[in-house]
Amino acid sequence: MRETGRNNWNELIGEQEASGQGVHTFCQERGIKPNSFYRWRKRLQQNQPVGFALLEAKEEIAARVPCLEVIVASGDRLRIANGVDATTLRLVLDILRR
Repeated sequence: MRETGRNNWNELIGEQEASGQGVHTFCQERGIKPNSFYRWRKRLQQNQPVGFALLEAKEEIAARVPCLEVIVASGDRLRIANGVDATTLRLVLDILRR
């Protein structure tokens, strides 16, 4: 699988998720075949193992700003604020999986 194709489909899948549109509507507006979209989404999900070990919600942080804190296996923490767009979150998680 070529890396540019993978990146393009990752971006499109993130856009669809962030848009709130159904797959068929999203694909129709962009001239994409829904079968191709589903096939790529499944292929990319199967090739991307989860790279972190623990997920915690911190009460003191949540009291100030609603967010989610991800603690990766290395011990690093990633705080994800409420309302972050799906494309940005997917990009960050893709980087963590490497």
